[in-house]
Amino acid sequence: MRKIAASELILNPDGSVYHLNLKPENIAQDIIFVGDQNRVPKISKHFDSVEFETQKREFRTITGLFKGKRISVISTGIGPDNIDIVMNELDALFNIDLETRQLKKEHTSLNIVRIGTSGSLQNDIDVDSFVLAKYGLGFDGMLHSYDCEHILEADFEDAFIKHTNWSPRKARPYIVKNSETLEKKLVSDEVFVGVTATAVGFYGPQGRVLRLPLQDPKLNSKIDNFEYNGVKITNLEMETSAIYGLSKLLGHNACSMNAIIANRANGTFSKNPYKPIEELIIYTLNKLSS
Repeated sequence: MRKIAASELILNPDGSVYHLNLKPENIAQDIIFVGDQNRVPKISKHFDSVEFETQKREFRTITGLFKGKRISVISTGIGPDNIDIVMNELDALFNIDLETRQLKKEHTSLNIVRIGTSGSLQNDIDVDSFVLAKYGLGFDGMLHSYDCEHILEADFEDAFIKHTNWSPRKARPYIVKNSETLEKKLVSDEVFVGVTATAVGFYGPQGRVLRLPLQDPKLNSKIDNFEYNGVKITNLEMETSAIYGLSKLLGHNACSMNAIIANRANGTFSKNPYKPIEELIIYTLNKLSS
């Protein structure tokens, strides 16, 4: 059986995984991802009890019980590159024996829900709304480092590339579906369902202009009016597609829940952006524990 080299799976002196600073016993199978490390305690304050807490760099973890269900909350930081770290190290905690450095015979699937803030791309999805991502549309290219063709929605991708006249100098957009199991658990009449696009940056990659001109100034409007089999791109953020892609490849369930705090289509911003985030946290915790 293949033994994973120390240079490939790096461990801290105490045996925890390198970036997350976690050991297998520290983490639950049901995990909530947030970008901001300061949002972790905003979720765990709702827990009935806390059993573990740690932080290294931007990666903060709190594990505890909510209505009898063991849940961990982890801050990933911003961007697909951080998701690559978090997903691989979480999977290692469950599916690699850290002492022998060999794959475990039995695979453990995780349930991963992202709770994030996002900007709506559609006029009818107002600020303070919730969006559940049926698909993640990645502009970042990270997933192409892996053997991933078998999990991608190729026809969907081709239609998007043609519609936007996507520049061949950029990474090919990729599209991955969410976990239907988690979607059924999280969806309701209170939630919009659509496609969450994941940008590789915050300014130019999301069409914001400060001093630098854009490669394609019309890209956002092309994205706004794209539709495939009745599905539209609803919102834009920086993590979802990477979470979906790596979860599918590693055999985990993932679903992204987004609090809409800005509407890029009509230029509005939430008057109280903390309110929809808090409401989405409570909504998601209750759905996960039901």
